Amino acid sequence: MLSRVADRIYWMSRQTERAENMARILGVTSNLVLFGTKDAQQQRNLMAPLSITETEAEFFERHDKLTLPALIEFLALDEKNPSSIYSCLKWARENAHAVRWQITSEMWETLNGTWLEVRAMKRSRVTGAGATQFFDWVKDRSHLFRGVTYGTILRGEAFNFSRLGTHLERADNTARILDVKYHVLLPSVADVGGALDFYQWTALLRSVSSFETYRQLYRDQIYPIKVAQLLILERRMPRSLAACFDLIKDSMDRIEGQQDQAAKRLAYELHARLTHADIEEIFQGGLHEYLVACLADIGELGNRISRAYLGAV
Repeated sequence: MLSRVADRIYWMSRQTERAENMARILGVTSNLVLFGTKDAQQQRNLMAPLSITETEAEFFERHDKLTLPALIEFLALDEKNPSSIYSCLKWARENAHAVRWQITSEMWETLNGTWLEVRAMKRSRVTGAGATQFFDWVKDRSHLFRGVTYGTILRGEAFNFSRLGTHLERADNTARILDVKYHVLLPSVADVGGALDFYQWTALLRSVSSFETYRQLYRDQIYPIKVAQLLILERRMPRSLAACFDLIKDSMDRIEGQQDQAAKRLAYELHARLTHADIEEIFQGGLHEYLVACLADIGELGNRISRAYLGAV
């Protein structure tokens, strides 16, 4: 497969997954803002999505005040923000259009239909009372695309690059969400274990569709160390780092490149680290420090994948 074709397929899937993740983050943020009472806490809740996406500076270049409508406008609809839902769906569709002969007609129709719908939506529907419905719609369209891809595409290079892009993006997002809750939204000592703390951890679990999974596995009240265990090391949880890297390693095993040793070495190292990690040791060394290191390694892996397979210099 030509590197430019692999690049299009890889980013088509990453951008679709990124749009879904952004919808999840904004949906949970909306609920947290409605729940919160203190102005300081409201601001921390609103800052969380900007911290996750590292777009604080860009936001304040375009908006004077941080409010929920302004935040949704920036992260959902802003055409100049490359991480917005609008931009992600646009570029996922553009990438799919460039490689239509490598993907199935159902995949193309799903992404094209999604883009046509989002472009035709009234902005007031997204930033107003209908925002939650919009976020659910984005998640549903991402689920549809992923299901159509899995159910129709040939198990070849296109499938492998699509799955690689999806799960690398998902791992990055899971680590960011967990780190922001633990490090940025950490309540005061007096609030730890209280109603606000419980609601924030519940919101985090719901943002990655794992609240019911937590209850099923642990049958206990929500403890940070068990949430971290679930989202980092639990292989049965599809959005955990360990589950993502199982599939990243499997995808890279199936891809053959002439100069991909550095990329594969780092992917296998991260997979081994997650396979043999202990959550107690992670907390002893600092969960924030562990997640920052994970995010740096995920970013470096993305760079190595780009150099090895996607034509980046």
